[in-house]
Amino acid sequence: MTHSTRSAAEVSPVDAGSALQDSSDAPAAGQQRFVLSGPVADYDPRVTAIRGDLADIALAGKFFAPHYVAPQLHRVSHAAAMLRKAGSADAEAVSQLQPGEGFALLDSAGDWGWGYGVHDGYCGYVRLDALTRDAAEPTHVVHVRRALVFAEPSIKTPMVASLPMGARVAVLGTSECGKFLQVEAGWMSVRHAIGLDALTCDPVDRAQQLIGAPYLWGGRGGDALDCSGLVQLVLMLAGHAAPRDSDQQMAALGRALGDDEPLARGDLVFFPGHVGIMADAETLVHANAFWMQVVAEPLADVIARFPETTPQPVLARKRIG
Repeated sequence: MTHSTRSAAEVSPVDAGSALQDSSDAPAAGQQRFVLSGPVADYDPRVTAIRGDLADIALAGKFFAPHYVAPQLHRVSHAAAMLRKAGSADAEAVSQLQPGEGFALLDSAGDWGWGYGVHDGYCGYVRLDALTRDAAEPTHVVHVRRALVFAEPSIKTPMVASLPMGARVAVLGTSECGKFLQVEAGWMSVRHAIGLDALTCDPVDRAQQLIGAPYLWGGRGGDALDCSGLVQLVLMLAGHAAPRDSDQQMAALGRALGDDEPLARGDLVFFPGHVGIMADAETLVHANAFWMQVVAEPLADVIARFPETTPQPVLARKRIG
């Protein structure tokens, strides 16, 4: 194993629920053997960095693993990278890492690394060539759908890169004219990035900027995204940390609205396996596979598309404080 540090319990795997052994299984004289007993705590494997062979060292004392690994911080280099269920290009995508975001690498094999995104703890496999250890600590995040990067602090110079909403950058300076920020790749407009210490964007405005962006299972940036990716992204830009998936968001975010409370701009509406954000009392902005893009449409139309057999199309309505 490379790119990781093994520590602590260098032992053979044991059944955490088995504490007994018969005489034929007894250790030889002079040898010590130990087992763990007691109940195994439930955990969400999406955000708990544990596999059958190893776990994040932060979980030592909470969950048993044959090896505990100290994560190594990497960052996504120049393009968004899909996080997958397995170390294979044809494995299902589970999420996406945006340029500049941190990835805690726990293990690597071949072209793939296993670990979790630092921003939300979501676990998965990412291609190692998408990561770098040389990137500077980000100071800003792109808050427009796409930000262009120019060779010099002038819009008349060649475009050398473009960054999607959600990309994180380290600002190295400001141009003399005050209109451009210097980043590693070149120069971008001061209007296109906001400091990570000043996240006060209007989440509905940012969601509306994404109308027309393609739907992508696992996507969570300005290029393409899924329903919970959109909500996570626009809430992050407003200074609210949100989990990755819609069920996690429904459990963790906001205050549940009473049946007599009308919806308002910025409220979240949760459906079975789906979520969107209200632009006003009647209009939902959401990334969805029906239109295969981000759209704004009447909430009533979204509800009407659920089969009549759906017991409860709207699972929750939440307001972010």
